[in-house]
Amino acid sequence: MGETAKKGDTAPDFTLQSSTGEKISLSDFKGRKNVVIVFYPLDWTPV
Repeated sequence: MGETAKKGDTAPDFTLQSSTGEKISLSDFKGRKNVVIVFYPLDWTPV
């Protein structure tokens, strides 16, 4: 498994599909908007 991200680390670029089917990359927002990335484990997981 990779290294754990720390506060202030730069996230690698990635692409996800929106609820409308559009592909959106993190790099689409570079220099235009602030982005917050949150990992929310499911309520029943021990994380």
